[in-house]
Amino acid sequence: MVKEFEGRTEKEAIDKAVEALGLNRDEFDVEIVEAQKSGFLFKKGKVVIRVHVDDEDLPPEKKGPENDFEHAIVDFVENVIAKMGYPGTVSISFREDKKIGLRIDSEHSSILIGRKGKNLDAIQLLANVVAGKLTNDEMRVVIDSENYRSRREQNLIRMARKIGEQVRRTKGSRLLEPMNPFERRLIHTALNDFEDVDTKSEGEGLYKQVRIYYRGVDRDK
Repeated sequence: MVKEFEGRTEKEAIDKAVEALGLNRDEFDVEIVEAQKSGFLFKKGKVVIRVHVDDEDLPPEKKGPENDFEHAIVDFVENVIAKMGYPGTVSISFREDKKIGLRIDSEHSSILIGRKGKNLDAIQLLANVVAGKLTNDEMRVVIDSENYRSRREQNLIRMARKIGEQVRRTKGSRLLEPMNPFERRLIHTALNDFEDVDTKSEGEGLYKQVRIYYRGVDRDK
């Protein structure tokens, strides 16, 4: 996707692009289309930029709640983050069978996400406990902010395959950082086609570690 944005300075034009696209500055490329310096008297500066971004990098479209369950779960999450001292707005990002996505927009997003997404995971856990009490349909709630989960997913897959290659070369093993169940499944799946490398989860509790190790034989034999 390509879009153009205008500002009095390059920074102002880029800030407009960040706000409109809902992305971080390092998630899109910028091309200067036009640059006019400010004049001595009344002439204002003008900068036009052209932004290049992959459609898959764009955050999900925001939607409003459509039924009592959606209103209740959106209100719950908004109340939670407000009581944490980091208020924001919550909207529906997607609807699937037995699963619904919520998007948090807040100027405190980095805090709400937390280190390695742990604050986001905690809010999501609370939301799923409440969802279980609101409906008998076993609805799963996925909470995201600033497209963090998608970016984290891509980074984990790249990391898994890179470490898989290292393990294959050294014929050793690597123990990764503690991860939640969804992230661990990503690692296991990302290395399914590495016939001489295998993975296993180690540890106790919600956040376990994945060990990537060399096995040196075909799994089917």
